[in-house]
Amino acid sequence: MTNNYDFSTSSPRENTNAEKYALREKLFGTNNVIPVWVADMDIDTPDFVLEEVKKRLEHPIIGYEEVPKSVFLAQIEWMEREHGVEFALEDMLYSHSVVASMNVAIEAFTQMGDKVIVQTPVYPPFFHSVKEHERELLKNPLKLMDDGTYTFDIEDLKSKIDERTKLLLLCSPHNPVGRVWRREELEQILELCLEHNIVVFSDEIHSDLVYAPHAHIPFASLSKAAKCITVTAIGVGKTFNMAGFAMSSVAVPERELREKFLKVYNRVHFAQGNVLSHAAFEAAYKEGKVWLEELKIHLYKNFSMLDELCKKFPHLIKLTPIEGTYLGWLDCRGMGLRDKELREFFVHEAGLGLSAGVSFGREGSGFMRLNFALSSAKMSQVTEKLQRALQNYRKKSDRDKLE
Repeated sequence: MTNNYDFSTSSPRENTNAEKYALREKLFGTNNVIPVWVADMDIDTPDFVLEEVKKRLEHPIIGYEEVPKSVFLAQIEWMEREHGVEFALEDMLYSHSVVASMNVAIEAFTQMGDKVIVQTPVYPPFFHSVKEHERELLKNPLKLMDDGTYTFDIEDLKSKIDERTKLLLLCSPHNPVGRVWRREELEQILELCLEHNIVVFSDEIHSDLVYAPHAHIPFASLSKAAKCITVTAIGVGKTFNMAGFAMSSVAVPERELREKFLKVYNRVHFAQGNVLSHAAFEAAYKEGKVWLEELKIHLYKNFSMLDELCKKFPHLIKLTPIEGTYLGWLDCRGMGLRDKELREFFVHEAGLGLSAGVSFGREGSGFMRLNFALSSAKMSQVTEKLQRALQNYRKKSDRDKLE
């Protein structure tokens, strides 16, 4: 197969307002780290997206604009073709982010004192959003298996659900553990939610970043009943490195749920988003298939590089097997460091700025999250730095044992 796209290098971001670079001093105490924390890519946004934005700028007025129907129709077609789920035009709402949509869902489908299920370790806004709305956090930690993968702990969930449990926040594919949930796993969740009248907010923003032979199964696609209790958050931000366009969508097929959602949504006044993002969003869904397939090949090569490195130091660090996302979940418990010490090791010994595992919940203690969505050149720098740091750490540990 001929490669149409080159991911060997990427445009420098050090002197831009890129969050992952601009916040290095604040987060890590130094600018002397390669930032591999926040989930955007150090890979150029596709040219076909940027060309559509340039074309829109040929019109000299950038005023209020409705989201064109063609934008949502492009997304609907993509979701049906790629993931086997059918949404109607009236199901679709603009949102500037998944987290914003999640906060609307919490307010729309729960009241103060109600319980919201969160399956940790998970993307921090899942539990922060629940607490900020003064709802009760019902933690259903994922079960860590002997092979280093995770699954749902259904028995734990059954034991904790009661009449005040109203909403489940599902991360699918899962950030940070990289799972792509199998149908039978999702059906167990669905059965419990139907039995207890629990609404499911399904964050599927990483749904396009799945590696063969795994396949993303939208929660709403499980059955007609599933579609009636599901609010699905989707978009192009992760897939095509377009987070800066601040545009995603939320699909709410069931009329009663949609009316409840809209009551909060309209009060917040989401409006219609960024004019330029409309053009970018539609172009990504219409023209992005080949770029995405080549990107996933590149990303998995990066993951494999990281995996090979970790296997050289099996007693210190293990890389969780990945099925989706571009986020490596590093099990560093073998290093015997406290969470603060582990973070300091990566910053000062490896020169890398990662996300601390404990920030995803206490179940992440001893872990670190590394974003490997990098150009080949930058990925080589990351692995070289990490290998050198681990070699030095192993030598020091061996010396300490001899003394």
